[in-house]
Amino acid sequence: MNRFTLTSTEGNVRRGVLETPHARLETPFFMPIATKGAVKTLSSFDIERLGSPILLSNTYHLWLRPGLDVLKKFKGLHAFMDWDKALLTDSGGFQVFSLSGLRKLSEEGVEFQSHIDGAKLMLTPELCMEIQRTIGSDICMVLDVCTELPSTDESLHEALELTARWAKRSKEAFEKTKEGSVNPDAQLFGIIQGGTNIELRKKSAEQLLEIGFDGYAVGGLSVGEPFEEACKVLDALQETLPKDKPRYFMGGAQPHEIVAYVQRGIDMFDCVLPTRNARHGTIYRFVHEDLSKPDFFETIHVTNERFKESQEPIIQNADLNRELDQELSRYSMGYLRHLFTVNEVLGMRLATLVNLRFYLELMERIRTAIENDRL
Repeated sequence: MNRFTLTSTEGNVRRGVLETPHARLETPFFMPIATKGAVKTLSSFDIERLGSPILLSNTYHLWLRPGLDVLKKFKGLHAFMDWDKALLTDSGGFQVFSLSGLRKLSEEGVEFQSHIDGAKLMLTPELCMEIQRTIGSDICMVLDVCTELPSTDESLHEALELTARWAKRSKEAFEKTKEGSVNPDAQLFGIIQGGTNIELRKKSAEQLLEIGFDGYAVGGLSVGEPFEEACKVLDALQETLPKDKPRYFMGGAQPHEIVAYVQRGIDMFDCVLPTRNARHGTIYRFVHEDLSKPDFFETIHVTNERFKESQEPIIQNADLNRELDQELSRYSMGYLRHLFTVNEVLGMRLATLVNLRFYLELMERIRTAIENDRL
């Protein structure tokens, strides 16, 4: 059953709806990062007030802590973190990839040392599915091999071939674990690899299409390659990817890059930048409404001396009918700067709310622009 419906298309730009057991997701959409079961500095109630219908959590981290026994006791992550909307979990492949010298790939899976206590662990496609089923994810990701860029064509080819074999095993295990799962109607996405090699990307996509998934993600394009190269890969995949399945760009993207990727048919995004940058005192603001121009936004460093006595509110165009905006509109840039200057955690929380509000509003503006043929 296809749970994704396109409501409008104009060239490569798409607008649609993705139905999940916990939420109806209007595409294109953005997923705040709740790696270990929480968006850093925020509560589930905060995310509800932000209006995000989905969060992204991490299979690897939740497997290690709190562990499967705890998640089973709570009947999944939704109940554990008191979140009743949708959850997507990445497979943990990227996190294991980031361990570099502490990991070893084989046909069976990937062996690595825990970053917590150094214990040797083995993550297989089958275990990856078991973990995500235990978490109760609405959208699960196959275990993949994420390669470092730049990389040789030979290593990229080996990685995508192993990714395809793991993807097949992932799907088999996913289907076997449906019965008895806390979220039996979850969906499974494949992950396209191949670096910036166009032919390898197409081959990877074709291999995954042969297996068949509910959606298709483009992985390994936020590990250091130029933005222009990422665009070329997405352009090249247009004719290969099915029109009736959601497309997910995995990893970091600045606001103007998200617009460019939407123009190339992408429906789903995640990114650590709004939350990570917030914790370092950088917030995003709109400059104008023309999303076709990359300067539609700016970044502001709140610790700048010019904000020391600023009474300017920390958010723009507050909607006082929204409870969140009522809270944020109470604080000035001068006060926010003070919080960062004295290392008060409240500053990080407020900046995180501001940035996620910006990213979620960006997606609203993109969806409106698509409806009005302005993207």
